Amino acid sequence: MTPLPNGLIVVAKRDCPTCVLVEPLLRQLADGGTPLTVYTQDDPAYATGAGSVIFDDTLEASFRLGIEIVPTLIRVVGGREVERTYGWHRGDWQRITGHAGLGADLPDIRPGCGSKSLEPGIAEDLTIRFGDTGLASRKIEIGDAEDPIEACYDRGWSDGMPVVPPTQARVLRMLQGTTRQPGELLGLAPPDLAPCTVEKVAINAVMAGCKPEYMPVVLAAVEAALIDKFAMHGLLCTTMFGGPVVIVNGPMARTVGMNSGVNALGQGNRANASIGRALQLVIRNVGGGRPGEIDRAALGTPGKYSFCFAEAEDSAWEPLSVERGYAPGTSTVTLFAGEGVQGIVDQKSRTPESLARSFALCLRAVYHPKLALMGDAILVVAPDHCRIFLEAGWSKARLRDELMTLLQFPTAEMVAGAQGIGEGIPENYPHPTVSKFHPGGLLIVRAGGSAGLFSAVIPGWGASGEMGSTPVSKEITA
Repeated sequence: MTPLPNGLIVVAKRDCPTCVLVEPLLRQLADGGTPLTVYTQDDPAYATGAGSVIFDDTLEASFRLGIEIVPTLIRVVGGREVERTYGWHRGDWQRITGHAGLGADLPDIRPGCGSKSLEPGIAEDLTIRFGDTGLASRKIEIGDAEDPIEACYDRGWSDGMPVVPPTQARVLRMLQGTTRQPGELLGLAPPDLAPCTVEKVAINAVMAGCKPEYMPVVLAAVEAALIDKFAMHGLLCTTMFGGPVVIVNGPMARTVGMNSGVNALGQGNRANASIGRALQLVIRNVGGGRPGEIDRAALGTPGKYSFCFAEAEDSAWEPLSVERGYAPGTSTVTLFAGEGVQGIVDQKSRTPESLARSFALCLRAVYHPKLALMGDAILVVAPDHCRIFLEAGWSKARLRDELMTLLQFPTAEMVAGAQGIGEGIPENYPHPTVSKFHPGGLLIVRAGGSAGLFSAVIPGWGASGEMGSTPVSKEITA
């Protein structure tokens, strides 16, 4: 775009009542000798006879002038903008144009309309054509005969399911979901310890099918996965079943429409599915964690596609985020190295003591009833089971204490070879009793639908605690 012409600039469109309202004023200004340039976004005949009228059919002028609302009135002195206003405000127009009586017969104020340069899909295209995208990732050209979705699969960017091709426009749109800069370094993504930037996360969020408003949650999940004590590298390398389980708390979960109710651990919710998938794609495509290479799981788990859900915060139980030290109302993600879902069916218990014993029996089976201090677990308590505890006045903390007591076992029962079973803890275990889980290794969350006396266990990775993975939490920021 050439340097700004001195005088007045007006950007308008016919499809705007306020632009139509001020159209006669533009001719009045031009007839009075005021240097005036009019850029019309949609009708070359708009303001005909009002000085220099330019049809901004490519919207380049609107983009370079940063137009958000039409009509916009700009005063230029010495080739530089010195003042602007938008919509119709009689006082502003009279001051900027220097015409005291301008629009005296018009209403005092009328709001403008959105600029065509900001319409969905157009803003990103204009940035690509005329601006600086700020994107640093290399651009890969595909042939005219290539199907973009198949091209992504052929290049190894997919988890086995189709991905959304990450065009520049889609990545720019995704980046609008966060205030963070594309080049901001989040950390080194395992296993290759490759630099992981906000831009790289946005690319994979596009491929995962995320909406831009999910980006803060995805970024927090990625940052949590890069915390050393989560041991993402070890979780990738293990021959066991696990992958990152993402639990979201706080207002952000509701804002982006995450599911904490019916089928919370299953399919059907875009936010749950795509946020968890985006994290997995970042680890694959940025960090290099691909199955059959560094990912050596013997069986794996469907959760390696995506395992992400929100905790229901509609009861007296403290949310997981508060239990982990965050203030009430804080939006967080918590990452847990977990495997699949082990259902709990108890439709007979009517007391918290009885139901707690059922939970303990099911929790004992994590990995093997004779293995202890190995895999930790998440206990997901659905509403109808939760009600039994709430009506008896049991908090999460009381339930956890009861379970940890019930999950203490005589060492003699747990050692290898006892009961004719070769699996078990070493014979030289130095204490008379052994706890099933590490201290703090049992997380309890409230989720799921009603009309079913069911809960679930999500077993943790066999290498939990200080020698393996520790659950981590991260606050979600914009």
